[in-house]
Amino acid sequence: MKYLMILNDAPYGSERSYNGLRLARSLLKTGEAEVKMFLIGDAATCAKNGQKVPQGYYNIGDMLGMLVRSGGEVGVCGSCLDARGIAAEELIEGASLSTMDQLTTWTQWADKVIVF
Repeated sequence: MKYLMILNDAPYGSERSYNGLRLARSLLKTGEAEVKMFLIGDAATCAKNGQKVPQGYYNIGDMLGMLVRSGGEVGVCGSCLDARGIAAEELIEGASLSTMDQLTTWTQWADKVIVF
């Protein structure tokens, strides 16, 4: 199955992005899933490299890196990055600057779309 996961929330302060990443990693572990993850809105900050993690939280940037190394793809909304003053060069390795056109293509590709 092909899954598109869309994250909307900031990396810390709620557990929505964390839980989306947990599900994505679990799906990839089955060996029967392809996963693409699109970060939009405040979730664009999930892909910022060099995060200083609040006590009691997992490092969301590290989790995204694990997703990429497991064969997942990560796209980050360019307009959302611009609005937050984050340059493409500040993204974790494997995350790519993306667009609404890319999100459209990925949505059409997916068997299931899951939004967090």
